Amino acid sequence: MFLDQIMNAPTINYTSRGMSAASLRHEVISNNIANVNTPNFKRSGVIFEDLLAKELQIDENPRQLKLVRTHDMHLPVGLPGPVSPKIEREDTTTMRVDNNNVDIDREMAGLAKNQLYYSSLATSLGSYISRMKNAITSGQS
Repeated sequence: MFLDQIMNAPTINYTSRGMSAASLRHEVISNNIANVNTPNFKRSGVIFEDLLAKELQIDENPRQLKLVRTHDMHLPVGLPGPVSPKIEREDTTTMRVDNNNVDIDREMAGLAKNQLYYSSLATSLGSYISRMKNAITSGQS
């Protein structure tokens, strides 16, 4: 039971979901870069942080009324459980005459930013696990 509580801690939950989103974002950016010279290709992006912020706002706002669906035919209330990253295609812009909208500089900057984001989440998760390990083993000889 104790191990289950540690593994289901919000720190592990949110950090691991953020790392999964960053991994997906890396794949999407890599695909954008690979298609920089493909005519009519439209870039895609990953949306996660805004969805997570909405989820946290719903879960952690003590003054917000908690509603519950009591029947499957009722309309859903708020966000349905944990959010996951969404891939969105950007169809509204065009960078060149061939209708491609990939800006290699923007993609490379996004890739570097995403790498820093992933690394900081991995460091944070590793630090949390290390602290939990120290707390568990500190009383043992």
